[in-house]
Amino acid sequence: MNNDNLQMENQQAIQSLKEVALEGIKEQRAARRWKILFMLIFALIFFLMFTAIKTASSMKDTRFSMSDEYTALIEVKGVIMPDSAASAANIIPVLQEAFEDDKVKGIILQCNTPGGSPVQSSLIYDEIMRLRELHKDKPIYAVAEDLCASGGYFIVSAAEKIYANRSTLIGSIGVRMKSFGVVEVMKKIGIESREMTAGKYKALMDPFKPTTPEAEAHITKMLESTHEHFISAVKAGRGDRLKDNEDIFTGLFWTGKDAKELGVIDEFGSIESVARDVFKADTIVNFSPRKTLLDKLSQGVGTSIGSILLGEKIPQTVLY
Repeated sequence: MNNDNLQMENQQAIQSLKEVALEGIKEQRAARRWKILFMLIFALIFFLMFTAIKTASSMKDTRFSMSDEYTALIEVKGVIMPDSAASAANIIPVLQEAFEDDKVKGIILQCNTPGGSPVQSSLIYDEIMRLRELHKDKPIYAVAEDLCASGGYFIVSAAEKIYANRSTLIGSIGVRMKSFGVVEVMKKIGIESREMTAGKYKALMDPFKPTTPEAEAHITKMLESTHEHFISAVKAGRGDRLKDNEDIFTGLFWTGKDAKELGVIDEFGSIESVARDVFKADTIVNFSPRKTLLDKLSQGVGTSIGSILLGEKIPQTVLY
């Protein structure tokens, strides 16, 4: 009986060892699979980065190997914000590159934006004015397409001429700050805000607290100051081409047809017609910044981390 028990225990031990060995083999196989998967992922990322760099390099080589002059195109598309494609950090370097390129006969700013940050718009505007002064023999014209409003118009008013389609929506020279209030709703359902602050106006524009006349007066003054900055920039850029009409600076916008009558734009035209008929250089080279896959991924991660760390949204002054 003891021998039978001993034999059974040995068999169980052997079986247990087999199971442990099999589990170890499975884990090794799984580890190898994960290792292979990660290697494939890194290889793919490397290939995409290499392809992007090679493409950008070949495009640049092609550009500089051209013997004839060409038109430089710079796109101002989407909302104008610090982390957007139309930010000053993205647009200013390509503006400088285009102005310094000896083969560029003229520069076209392609505008299709609802507007955005007054600071970003102003930075781009100021750089265009500076580059125009440095390179007086190189014209820069703007072409407004579907929409060129607020911050977009701020930028294009620095161009020597503005072209648009008859149906383009353009203008909206005004400023606003977005917010909301839920104080009355909170009262009805029995919720109160218990945020603690140091500084009388630190919680200015808090949607969970009522506003005060003093706070509203401060915000209004700030918006008016930004609006005056916008108006002065447009007047400096457009000069006496603007008609004497008070509606121009009220935030209204118009079709290209009406905008031409007000002096908000100069002529009707497209990117192709300006390059072909005005610059006499119908070869168009796009200088606009292009984001790689790595840029997009890192921006997404940065935005997510920033949102987590910040934990709050501050009301933004915007030109749209």
